Amino acid sequence: MKKVAVLGSTGSIGVQTLDVIRKNPDRFRVWALCATGKNRRLLERQAQEFKPAYLATTLNVELELPPEVKHLKGKDSAITISQLEDVDIFVIALSGLSGVLPTYYAASSGKRVALSNKESVVSAGEIIMERAKKTGTEIIPIDSEHSAVFQCLLGQDRKALKRLILTASGGPFRNHSVEEMERVTPEEALSHPVWNMGAKISVDSATLMNKGLEVIEASVLFGVPADAIDVVIHPEGIIHSMVEFTDGSSIAQLGPADMRIPISFALGFPERVRSGAGYLDLTSVGTLSFEKPDFERFPLLKLAYTALKTGKSAPAVLNAANETAVEAFLEGKIKFTEIPKIVAAVMEKTSFAEIKSMEDVINIHKEAQKKAQAFIKNL
Repeated sequence: MKKVAVLGSTGSIGVQTLDVIRKNPDRFRVWALCATGKNRRLLERQAQEFKPAYLATTLNVELELPPEVKHLKGKDSAITISQLEDVDIFVIALSGLSGVLPTYYAASSGKRVALSNKESVVSAGEIIMERAKKTGTEIIPIDSEHSAVFQCLLGQDRKALKRLILTASGGPFRNHSVEEMERVTPEEALSHPVWNMGAKISVDSATLMNKGLEVIEASVLFGVPADAIDVVIHPEGIIHSMVEFTDGSSIAQLGPADMRIPISFALGFPERVRSGAGYLDLTSVGTLSFEKPDFERFPLLKLAYTALKTGKSAPAVLNAANETAVEAFLEGKIKFTEIPKIVAAVMEKTSFAEIKSMEDVINIHKEAQKKAQAFIKNL
């Protein structure tokens, strides 16, 4: 019986993680839950059902909890959860900067980290991966694309790896003109054609920034340079990624568009456990199609490649500026097409530096956010 800590339990990935655990009661026990506490009713229901030993809320909120549940409060409570010694698997499903320090401390545990917070790898990847290597922490990605690559590389000679091919649905505006995207509303951007995701990642998918962040993440996780990572638009969302080898062969991972599949893989590895997902019927799918991404209509994807090649703090600045711009768009302060303009402006006005500590990561993130906020005010 593996003890699992779910950080970000009320978000999309957190809820689906608990569903996988619910379907495997003989394998996993929820030992800790962590969330902001904004969705207090859902968090209370989760606590009543799973009765974890610990529950943490980063906001100082009062909850009705079973008496055996220890309630931790405050902004550092997520870090406390990520340092629990009696946890076997840490699921990091927190979004944005809030997941960076918990990921770092979980990577220091010597246990397994099932990682959904791509921002931590983008902003502090080298530090986190180095820490995981020293402590023997096993990091298994939950992102469907990186889970697919992880699975495709199992048992393979890494020296024979030629390139990674990350697939993307293309988002809801794949066929929109630039003029049409000028009029996009937050509600439209949140309507993803394939996946059911949270607000921020849905907007990132619509701008293709999500795929750009995944390119950076893939480079860090698998030690592959930018020139050996390609993105292919695959609207059906059946092939989640592919790996090409030097002999000309390619291996792909296919499956329904259900995040419970990569979640269950990360929890159960090396065994495969019940996910609750359906099964793939290729005859009903019919045709699989593929396109090259349009860097002109979706400039953030190109900018992500540039940040990866630039190195130093460039990916961290890119991530922070985008996070701020997306928040402004969701609040109705800027247009959809102004998101990439703000990110590009911040990148142009920043001198990139080496990242040597987690403190550097936090400071760089905050400084890039300030620059983005200043550009937003001047629009």
